[in-house]
Amino acid sequence: MSIIVKIKTERQKGQEGIMTKSEINEIKKQFAIDACTIERICGCYVNDEKEKMCVSREAFLSLPEEEEHKYFDILKKTLSGTEGKNLLELEFPLAEEANGGKQDFLYRLRNSELKDDGLVDEFFDRIIETYDTVERYFIILVFASYDVPGKATDNLMMDDASENVFNYMICSICPVKRSKAVLSYNARENRIGERIPDWVVSDPEKGFMFPAFEDGGADVHKLIYYSKKSEELMENFIDNMFGAVPPVSAGYQAEVFNSIINETLGEDCLLETVKNINENVGIILRDHENSDPEPVVLQKEDVKKIFFDSGVDNETMEYFDDRYDRAVAKVMESEDTDNLPPVPILAKNLPGVKKFDIRTPDIVIRVNPERTDLIRTQVIDGRQCLVITVDDRVQVNGLSCRTIGKK
Repeated sequence: MSIIVKIKTERQKGQEGIMTKSEINEIKKQFAIDACTIERICGCYVNDEKEKMCVSREAFLSLPEEEEHKYFDILKKTLSGTEGKNLLELEFPLAEEANGGKQDFLYRLRNSELKDDGLVDEFFDRIIETYDTVERYFIILVFASYDVPGKATDNLMMDDASENVFNYMICSICPVKRSKAVLSYNARENRIGERIPDWVVSDPEKGFMFPAFEDGGADVHKLIYYSKKSEELMENFIDNMFGAVPPVSAGYQAEVFNSIINETLGEDCLLETVKNINENVGIILRDHENSDPEPVVLQKEDVKKIFFDSGVDNETMEYFDDRYDRAVAKVMESEDTDNLPPVPILAKNLPGVKKFDIRTPDIVIRVNPERTDLIRTQVIDGRQCLVITVDDRVQVNGLSCRTIGKK
């Protein structure tokens, strides 16, 4: 029997949605003493030989308050970073939602509220089997039950009008590193001496939340995956642990977009055109922020419209579809342009959104992406020049200088 049949009160397969920043923050606010919804915590310390050194299972509120604060910090970091870059939404294939699938296992683990020792042990074993590292690490797994407040017509929270309960798990995988030998004060001996190095739990490198929290409810068909380093997603871990298609990294998306520009424009790639493309992406982002909290995802037709709006001529655009596919295939190192998977590009992951750099072998110019109108090209004395509009004064190595001498 499919898992879909089991859960009639949770979001159905096929409903569109992406967990937004405000929804992530809503969960993170629970990681505090006065708002804590965490009921149970399990931990597993794994050595560099992939052996379990220590396993714990306990009620979260039985921990000393100082320890609770440390765990709150780790859990907050597991839901931190940029959506679409450090925080990625993974959707389970239908096969993994059948009995015995990877989503089915997480669903049963969540429903057990981490009180089934056999399921918890199996979860730790699956992590150890699939997580590829030579370091020691500590697995933290918590279960929480959030009584979701209702919302008034103006979207303000009403704490006394709960709509449903969001039951979820968060897993954090934290490297355990040996501390440095340092001098410290020994109160027992009343002297300064060498502190004995010990093993310290560091900030999480990887983690996830299951299920995703969207529109005030659970979407059990998705999870939120965290990676401290956006370019080291551990695709094999994602595939083996969740059965999900590994997401496209932020750097990869930027590489694909630049490849599309190069493939489409070729030798006719003008600075003015690239500047227009970046400006139009920025306009889309700014307009979107005011109307929709979900990230802007650019598909092929969106990129095509941006190119048209940026002044790419009709003759060049006639071949856009083929050149787009060729660019994606080149980055994916594939020769089959007819069966390429879609590559969603998050607009905020594109390099021109946060900075606009112009480089020559001898000069680097960095421009605020919202003020690229200050840059233009011009032929002066027969030479191609970049012309930068500036005020009367500029700063050079921290010194305030005039651009024009006194008359």
